[in-house]
Amino acid sequence: MSERVIMDEAAIERTLTRIAHEILEYNRGTSQLVLLGIKTRGASLAQRIQHKIEMIENVQVPTGTIDVTQFRDDLEQAGKQDLEKAYDIDVDINDKVVIIVDDVLYTGRTVRASLDAILQHARPRKIGLATLVDRGHRELPIRADFVGKNIPTAKDEAVAVYVEENDDRNAVIIE
Repeated sequence: MSERVIMDEAAIERTLTRIAHEILEYNRGTSQLVLLGIKTRGASLAQRIQHKIEMIENVQVPTGTIDVTQFRDDLEQAGKQDLEKAYDIDVDINDKVVIIVDDVLYTGRTVRASLDAILQHARPRKIGLATLVDRGHRELPIRADFVGKNIPTAKDEAVAVYVEENDDRNAVIIE
């Protein structure tokens, strides 16, 4: 099966700039704003969005990571949910506006797991979702507040997001 490049490096950068602006509009600035990137590529994208917000507003928004593995309901290694926090950030996220950042929104199960991981330990004022790619095929009633690109796909296709920090290149590809 051949691969199709859906977004190149320039398209990804433009998209992340737009998402940063949309997040600022949604939140009316940076007050109480926190970004949590879902490991691995969502965390890299969250860092990039943080940088873009800093360039726009001259404010560094607290940004951390979240590992939802133990909260997944569709993976065999998902087991008893540990009492330790699944997210890592240097600020208290209670009563904050938390934006979860992920690379691809597909079934919605990763997002559901991230909500469980956050709500087990904190009570944010509001939780939003930013995703670089929404490929459809939802199994849960979840939608993103900020979408980089909607890419209709067949279920047998794979959407691969490559980011420089992890993959030495930037691209979104359908395989």
